[in-house]
Amino acid sequence: MKVLIQSRDRGGERVWQVRLDQHCISFRSEAEARQFVATLQARLRAPHVLPDWPTQRRAS
Repeated sequence: MKVLIQSRDRGGERVWQVRLDQHCISFRSEAEARQFVATLQARLRAPHVLPDWPTQRRAS
């Protein structure tokens, strides 16, 4: 996943956008945008346990 932090001018007001591939999320400050990215990256890097699904029996 490509993650970019960009500064944008919206109607005379500066906003910060985090772009996740095609999706954009706006923030009021660069610090908020960077904190969001840090939290997202930590969650993506965290260990994940897959559920132990019972195997399905095939009909004979």
